[in-house]
Amino acid sequence: MPLIDNGLEILSPEQCHELLRRNDVGRVAVTVAALPAIFPVNYAVVEGDIVFRTGHGTKLRAAVERAVVAFQIDHFDKSTGSGWSVMAVGLAEEITEPHELARARRIGLRPFAGGDRTHFIKIRPEFLSGRRIA
Repeated sequence: MPLIDNGLEILSPEQCHELLRRNDVGRVAVTVAALPAIFPVNYAVVEGDIVFRTGHGTKLRAAVERAVVAFQIDHFDKSTGSGWSVMAVGLAEEITEPHELARARRIGLRPFAGGDRTHFIKIRPEFLSGRRIA
């Protein structure tokens, strides 16, 4: 079990992928006028891609522009002081190809906040990083 000097366990890419597959709420970080903006989303992992729904606005704009975004999930247990965090970085892209869009619709994702969120976005992780507090 590799550790970094402050005692955090570094998670392997396989462990990061597993945690991404087992969870369903995360945060997407995009840049707006050179400033970070972070949004909660519910998501699913489809063939290694992180997929979520959104409406018109900041997240869709990032996808249309194929911006580099960060995606983060975590868990912390106050009673034990244990927890973990996983971060994925990759290009955001709107799903428009009919076969891929049909597959995304079949996974049953419901928008985090309801409303008109008919666009499906995918992030293909190019970089994965995870840490665990034992």
